[in-house]
Amino acid sequence: MERRPAIPRAIWALGMVSLLMDIASEMIHSLLPLFLVGTLGASMLAVGLIEGIAEATALITKVFSGTLSDRFGRRKGLVLFGYALGAATKPLFALAGGLGLVVTARFLDRIGKGIRDAPRDALIADLTLAPVRGAAFGLRQALDTAGAFIGPLLATALMLLWAGDFRAVFWVAVIPGALAVLVLALGVREPERAAAPPSAEAPRGAAWRRLGSACWWVVAIGAAFALARFSQAFLVLRAAGLGVPAAAVPLVMMAMNLVYAASAYPFGRLADRVSRSALLAAGLATLVAADLALAAAQGWALLALGIALWGAHLGMTQGLLSAMVADAAPQDLRGTAYGVFNLVSGLALLLASTTAGWLWERVGPAGSFLAGAGFATLCLLLAAVARWLTLRRRAG
Repeated sequence: MERRPAIPRAIWALGMVSLLMDIASEMIHSLLPLFLVGTLGASMLAVGLIEGIAEATALITKVFSGTLSDRFGRRKGLVLFGYALGAATKPLFALAGGLGLVVTARFLDRIGKGIRDAPRDALIADLTLAPVRGAAFGLRQALDTAGAFIGPLLATALMLLWAGDFRAVFWVAVIPGALAVLVLALGVREPERAAAPPSAEAPRGAAWRRLGSACWWVVAIGAAFALARFSQAFLVLRAAGLGVPAAAVPLVMMAMNLVYAASAYPFGRLADRVSRSALLAAGLATLVAADLALAAAQGWALLALGIALWGAHLGMTQGLLSAMVADAAPQDLRGTAYGVFNLVSGLALLLASTTAGWLWERVGPAGSFLAGAGFATLCLLLAAVARWLTLRRRAG
């Protein structure tokens, strides 16, 4: 039996970087809406605008940073700069005396995320061999999601310990952010040449065309998944609507992230051993089951089942989709490919969340989740038809 190569130590280091930065970010972001409204006196409209601008900034930046990493032929410098910028914003939240500094910090934080994400994923692909690529992406995603679980938990504990002192919690968040940058700087060594820089004479549109049909197909699959899976904020709203006490509502995201973190690495390893299309189909089926449970929920039992299934479907699919981008994209355009993938998926998620919110107001919570289940089922049927046509073409 052929022995599979080990996951490089640099991947473990990148996973720890993600874990530490997510702890720092979620310690702040899990409390930021309350801080803005309760301490700084911001309106809900202001909160929505801040978050919307921040996320749009991150999406746009990802495309440019991924392309730059391909053009430079090096990735670690951009990744390090992105994480360092994110870490540098953490003290600004603690120092903020008004909306201006919070907006600045949130804007710079999302620019940092946009700068680092696409080159980081391309660097993971550069560092790993194809037989363990799914496991590598699953491992990083598992550690990243563990940070998203630990951060709010730590923030809640410190808020109870320090009688609701937001600024004290924000200062503590500076520590894991700084450690993330240190681990990245010392623990990750980039391959001698991550990618060959493209020709200076080539027009910019040529890079997108050179991604090829296989890569664009993966981008389309990612967008379809995002359209079927709207914002996780609706899970929190569903829990609140079913009578979950306000103090316990954050546990919803903790539970979802716990399942996500626990399943991402095992499913990443499985992706290296089984048909990836079959695993994607299983992920869609799991999302359908999650939506149906949340649509029908009248109490804790179905709510808990829906949340667990939602986390499991993320564990099945997110690392797998990242590995599929790496497999489909030309090596010298991996950064560009991840930037395009993240942009298209992010825009699709924005559209899905807007539609879900409209249905929530017009039809009710069940309507939003049933629509998600319907679209996921449609994607599942289309994937089955595409698979059948492919097999028929090969046989003929």
